[in-house]
Amino acid sequence: MKTYKIHFIRNGMTAANVDGRYIGHTDEPLSEQGKKELFELSKKGGYPDPQAVFVSPLARCAETTAILFPEKKPIIINDLIEYNFGEFEGKTAAELHNHPLFSAWLAGKADVAPPFGESAADFSKRIMRGFSGIVTGVLKTGITETAIVTHGGVIAALLANYGLPELPLHEWFTSGGCGYTVSIMPSVWTKAEKVEITGPIPERNR
Repeated sequence: MKTYKIHFIRNGMTAANVDGRYIGHTDEPLSEQGKKELFELSKKGGYPDPQAVFVSPLARCAETTAILFPEKKPIIINDLIEYNFGEFEGKTAAELHNHPLFSAWLAGKADVAPPFGESAADFSKRIMRGFSGIVTGVLKTGITETAIVTHGGVIAALLANYGLPELPLHEWFTSGGCGYTVSIMPSVWTKAEKVEITGPIPERNR
């Protein structure tokens, strides 16, 4: 039976990432250092050659795709956008320390959301809808190797939900320009909606 590969890759770093700020829907571009790191990673090799690349609608993912996969035209999937931090957007944990909702939110309570943001449950539902749509599409078209260039939180949450081995979300956080490859067997996906995590990206990190 045909096996399908999807490569999850995190966008390169931005200035807010370096400062430790929560950055979700803010459309911040890659920093110069972030671009430099991606070019260096690309030169060293170890990246796949996907038939199609799906991306978050934010600039930092488009820029990452242009560096790592310059010959590919990205397919924008709105559901792959990063978490909506609401009033927490652009702030650090230290700045939010006294916020009445911050400790409960940081503890990971599924129904707690930042003011004007989204809860963990809503975030999970959204990105799972987006990923499920991608899987359905590749199984129908027969495209066996694709990449998803999105955000660290999106990748970690999707792998925690769908991945085998089953590990908590924090185990799947990765550096800019890096990520994981998953293999999808149609029979397993149809029965259990699970994917096998087969290794890191770039491959030389194995």
